[in-house]
Amino acid sequence: MTSIVIENSQEKSIHSSESIPKLTLEQFLSLPENDESYELIDGEAIKKVSPKFFHSSLTTVFWAELSGWSRGIGQVSIEWSVILKRRGKDWGPVPDLLYLSYERLAADWREDAPCPVLPELVIEIVSPEQTFNQLAQKATDYLSAGVERVWVVYPPMRSITVFFCDRPPETYRGDRLLTDELFPSLAVTSEQFFVKAGI
Repeated sequence: MTSIVIENSQEKSIHSSESIPKLTLEQFLSLPENDESYELIDGEAIKKVSPKFFHSSLTTVFWAELSGWSRGIGQVSIEWSVILKRRGKDWGPVPDLLYLSYERLAADWREDAPCPVLPELVIEIVSPEQTFNQLAQKATDYLSAGVERVWVVYPPMRSITVFFCDRPPETYRGDRLLTDELFPSLAVTSEQFFVKAGI
């Protein structure tokens, strides 16, 4: 397996003197599980940035708030891997959170496997080691793969930027109400998440 370290927001591979072959999707999915999350990117297992306090607190609050909203209509999951395509290659991102309606995945689906369908919503929270632009590019990759909405949460600005497949992104701050025709009953503000996270 290719080992990965993260330094100064850069993804780096540690190789031996011999070239290590790229991982196939099947090889990636068969890697032994451990306490760290990896994503399949261009045939390499890339270690996700370890979350800090703000990231962890926000993840918990987004999960709690959106799980309450989606009760009976869908589910919100934390760090559930999804198998997609990115620039023609297999891609295995692990979103910070994702939302799936029960119309896409039955409520009684139970398998210990990656998410088997495209989520309607993916949420990524920018960590201190990352830049907003890095996750904006990732949001574009999600949309190109068929995800309908991506929220990029940016703690320094206390903002949520919503990326759409059919129009420019919109940024929500403070008490500006975030509503979306894709989620008719959802109405939230970025500030409510940050306040409940104690940030």
